[in-house]
Amino acid sequence: MKKTKKDMSPRINNFKNLNLIINSDTYKLAHEDIGLLRRSEMRGVRMLLEITKPDLILEENKILSTIIIFGGASITEESNTKKRIENIKELIKKNPKSILLKRNLNRLENLLLMSHYYQSAREVSKLASISNQNKNCNSHVIVTGGGPGIMEAANRGAFEANCKSIGLNISLPNEQIPNAFITPGLCFKFNYFALRKIHFVMRSVAAVFFPGGFGTLDELFELLTLCQTGMKTKIPIILFGRDYWNKIINFEYLADFGLIEDKHLNLFEYADTALEAWEIIKSSRISN
Repeated sequence: MKKTKKDMSPRINNFKNLNLIINSDTYKLAHEDIGLLRRSEMRGVRMLLEITKPDLILEENKILSTIIIFGGASITEESNTKKRIENIKELIKKNPKSILLKRNLNRLENLLLMSHYYQSAREVSKLASISNQNKNCNSHVIVTGGGPGIMEAANRGAFEANCKSIGLNISLPNEQIPNAFITPGLCFKFNYFALRKIHFVMRSVAAVFFPGGFGTLDELFELLTLCQTGMKTKIPIILFGRDYWNKIINFEYLADFGLIEDKHLNLFEYADTALEAWEIIKSSRISN
């Protein structure tokens, strides 16, 4: 006997309903439900994932220790900065009254004076990487914020030495992509600054701070505070470019007013050459 549309309608409705059930977000496995993971109530789970994922991968790659290199994203290779200066000069010719363009030219000329730090960061990275990496063990691996400028230079130095390096990138409103010199598989993207900082510090055996802005200063004082309070074992903290750092921060002034102890002035050292910075790190490694 032939079934009518009326007889088939319950079966069709059941099929539609089953599809709705299977395709509902509630039927997804919890860890596959992106909508769930993005809810504010799941922040703790996201943080746990963000702390665990890099940790597992770095262990799998036998990364035993790291050297942090921080510095300004605006400090680029000399040739790159010169090109930008020439472009600004051409714009000024067309608009000679522009105060903004002249201000930008002045800033770029100052950045050009600092471009040598880009090369120094490459050299520090090469010295550290060549001396400490082999197929069975990776110690003193360069780790940066994964962005441009000094970060790029440091990753580039390791890349040119055929060694591994790490990038800890951050998701920002003005999205930045990683530099091209990080080892594939060792570049991580973070949502939380705090967890990114943990991964910077937890394996570090030294840190080199090149001239930089708010981000560099933030990381510097974070690390100094951790060492000052004993939350982090004392490691070489190197301020690269004595003249720059003496103008930016008057540490002696803090000590004179009793805001830090005199012994806290020994938490960091200065270096002006790549070899000098590497010798400080090497001597600390030997003494430990």
